[in-house]
Amino acid sequence: MATGTNSDYYELLGLKKAATEAEIKKAFRKFARKYHPDVNPGDKASESKFKEISEAYEVLSDPKKRKQYDQFGHAAFEQGFDAQQRPGGGFGGASQGGDFFRGGGNFEDLFGNLFGGGAARQRGPQKGEDLTYSVEVDLEDAIYGRTMQVELRRDAACGTCSGSGAAPGSSQRTCPSCMGSGRIAQGKGFMQIAQPCPTCRGAGTINPNPCRPCNGSGIVPKIERINVKIPPGVDNGSKIRVSGMGEAGDKGGPSGDLYIITKVRPHQYFERKGDDLYADVRVTVKEAALGDKVETPTVDGMVTLTLPPGVQSGQQLKLTGKGVPHFGGGGVGDHYATIKVVTPAGLGERGKELLRELEKLHPSNPRQDTSFKGFRKRA
Repeated sequence: MATGTNSDYYELLGLKKAATEAEIKKAFRKFARKYHPDVNPGDKASESKFKEISEAYEVLSDPKKRKQYDQFGHAAFEQGFDAQQRPGGGFGGASQGGDFFRGGGNFEDLFGNLFGGGAARQRGPQKGEDLTYSVEVDLEDAIYGRTMQVELRRDAACGTCSGSGAAPGSSQRTCPSCMGSGRIAQGKGFMQIAQPCPTCRGAGTINPNPCRPCNGSGIVPKIERINVKIPPGVDNGSKIRVSGMGEAGDKGGPSGDLYIITKVRPHQYFERKGDDLYADVRVTVKEAALGDKVETPTVDGMVTLTLPPGVQSGQQLKLTGKGVPHFGGGGVGDHYATIKVVTPAGLGERGKELLRELEKLHPSNPRQDTSFKGFRKRA
């Protein structure tokens, strides 16, 4: 196998040398989704990057090739390479012992199992990870609901191998080293310790004929446009679940779910607090003093608001059931109209005279109840 890159395979996938099989697969999915040619048509740089990460995954996902790479690097796949001529080559080489005592994967596995630690091996099909997708909607959409189209990038099950990772006509095979258990025992008698099988990396199966389109991962990046129904009552941070539209499952397992997270755009007239709406209503001095009927907009259209005589600026009048529906059903919020009395400006002499006469007829001091007299005098 001739390599096409001199970059470190672990660095290409953003991994540490002790990465597990699941971590390798997850890293490949992440970068494949970003650089796949179907996602970046005509982009030569992305195409080259995709080839590099595919090559890295092909080696690191194969236990035998990974072992060779860990010992000898890229040289292990060069034509004419002979492991016996390399320093520390062969099964008894110094590099194996060095890796063990430098805290490599086998060292961690050994002590993790000795004290009951270590991650449990996942066997059989596994459900894919859930995805989240944020969308912005108008207040009108949040009140009445709507169906909107979103463009989704996700890992889907490979159509060639149906998510198995094995080439058509072949299948995953039971690991001959551990007979499918994913563990092997090392040591003798009392000191026997079970640790992950080095051949299958604890999976219990091997993939002798990986599917080419997905490089044996069972997944391919996909761009889809789907219709999502936004229900009435959504607010900032509301979650809408779309079943089966998350990441593809492992080993043919079901896909995860997609969660649409909503953000409601501010409205130029209405202010939302929970499921209640607030809006200012501007009235004249005469309308406020005598009480009158004024027209005011609501989300359901214009309604008539009856002002009580003597209503004050800042006073709130409630319009029941004119707010936002409760998310998931079960009622509707209210609309609060905040009165704003508009003082006439540019009065002529006759207008000023009438106001002075009104003051004489109804003398009042709106500040007479103010008890605060100020702080101490400044120096």
